[in-house]
Amino acid sequence: MVGTTRGTPAVGDPVLPPVVVEDLRAQLPEIAARTVEAITAEVPEYTGSLDAEMRATIARAVEDALATFLRLVARPEPVGGTSPLEAATEGAYRLGRGEARSGRTMDALLAAYRVGARSAWQQMSDTAVASGVPASDVAHFAALVFAYIDALSASSLAGHADELASTGRRREQYREQLARTLVSGASIETLRELAERAAWPPPETLTALLVPAARVHEVLGRLAPDTLNLPGDAIELRTDVPLHVLLVPDAARRRTQLLDVLASTSAVVGPARPWTRAADSLRLAVRARALLGPPAGAPLDSVDHLAALAVGADLDALADLRRRVLAPFADLPADTAERLVDTLRAWVLHQGRRSAVAADLHVHPQTVRYRMTQVRERLGDQLEDPTFVQDLVVALTVAPPTA
Repeated sequence: MVGTTRGTPAVGDPVLPPVVVEDLRAQLPEIAARTVEAITAEVPEYTGSLDAEMRATIARAVEDALATFLRLVARPEPVGGTSPLEAATEGAYRLGRGEARSGRTMDALLAAYRVGARSAWQQMSDTAVASGVPASDVAHFAALVFAYIDALSASSLAGHADELASTGRRREQYREQLARTLVSGASIETLRELAERAAWPPPETLTALLVPAARVHEVLGRLAPDTLNLPGDAIELRTDVPLHVLLVPDAARRRTQLLDVLASTSAVVGPARPWTRAADSLRLAVRARALLGPPAGAPLDSVDHLAALAVGADLDALADLRRRVLAPFADLPADTAERLVDTLRAWVLHQGRRSAVAADLHVHPQTVRYRMTQVRERLGDQLEDPTFVQDLVVALTVAPPTA
């Protein structure tokens, strides 16, 4: 709040003769009406945007403010309780908050004060001069008028700024609540209500990101302003490092640019989903991180690993499958078993083309032949069984569950 500005009326002799003050009081309704006309004519934000009721409300506010000023210049009151000036600045503060809620800027409010002060002063000074008030007193009166307006405008600006800050905090709270509800699931009606309360325009799709907490502000600065941000611990997302969940609107057609933004961040990117199904995008991002491990220095795009995610949906089942199909190699030394299993994996992926397997493993084709002879000794005719080969492909091409 802003108190009395230097130059505003203080305790002392009256600034204007009582008869002039009474004359001005009688003119206040007309002065207020003309002041509102000047504001609506000269300040674009107010032109055509005020209905009759709002114009009448503003006119009353102007009249009250000018009446308070006349009380001050007629007989400044001693300190004690709430002075007229304090009451006026409190009203101006509330006006500033109301203007912020109406979506008008501080520039508009300042312009309204400037135009209003000029209009009111022109009308009141005409009365003072016509009443024979000396030029020196008129000049003093002018200084007090504009100092009074400065005090009111400063107070309104403080109210405007406080309202914007408060609105921003409330909006962030509402948006965090919306994000939490999106990833936990709710009815479409509930989500739409929360989106409206958060002043968040629903997009067509949302893409979930898992971003290390240490990089989240850097990433947010490069994403769409309507991106939702939710700390991982707010939804009990238990990971090796603190993560944030970001829900990016309409990134489906700009996925390459999104990955560029995330370069070197070790983020995990879920698939794009309809905005009401953001939980599905997050679920797949979390599963990708658990199955494939935390990315090192580059983003992990879950879309590049859909097959692995599909067959690795049940990590326990995948581990059981690997143990069963690779059981014939369990009694071998670890390094020997690893070489044979790597050769078998390349063999099934290259459909038995020995030269391709050798190139993949960086070994001689004869080495491939030797190793596959050992593999066949272990597996026997199971390599001719389509069902076993299917299980083998899944077991050998999906990364084992991470600890």
